Amino acid sequence: MDEARLSPHERRVLAEIEADLNADARLVRRMAGRPPGPRPPRIRGRRGRGAALLAVVTLTLLVLAAATSAPALIWAFAAAWAATLVLLLRAVVRWTRRRAVGGPPGH
Repeated sequence: MDEARLSPHERRVLAEIEADLNADARLVRRMAGRPPGPRPPRIRGRRGRGAALLAVVTLTLLVLAAATSAPALIWAFAAAWAATLVLLLRAVVRWTRRRAVGGPPGH
């Protein structure tokens, strides 16, 4: 296949575009810093720590309810599990909305 040759004018235009792109330090950091593609949501702030803590409590209640078969522990697990699912669903919805509008990923 024949190789396409660029004219001196086209090479100069490409060099100017490259210089403009390299002048944007934030863009250079983003391009060099991570592979392309979406990043998973991070656990941040009080909401994220609260959801993580609630997930641990839910898992603990699950183990205790399964081991003892106590109705109070089963109901406590059910309530904690529902709350955990709601918090995690809200976090995923917020994350996907941010990704859709082009906001900073992972924030």
